Amino acid sequence: MRPVLVVSVPFADSDYALIQSVPHTTQPRGAQFEVRLLVRFLQDGAFNIQGMLAVPSAKFLRRLGMLAPAEMSEVEVMIKRWMGLVG
Repeated sequence: MRPVLVVSVPFADSDYALIQSVPHTTQPRGAQFEVRLLVRFLQDGAFNIQGMLAVPSAKFLRRLGMLAPAEMSEVEVMIKRWMGLVG
């Protein structure tokens, strides 16, 4: 099992039960779309933005922790950059 960062919002019963997630790797490559954060509940590594995927909610086991707002902001900036949503 691999830890992931959940970047989804709550969904309604009429929506697909999918949760957008960003995988965490302990073997970063130094790629431009990785976000390296020192997080107390994870081994040293990086969030691989290019590895984002939608996962059925039934696949999630437990919450390991939460990122601080400033850390989440770093991830958000990189997601927008990767998706071409910044000018």
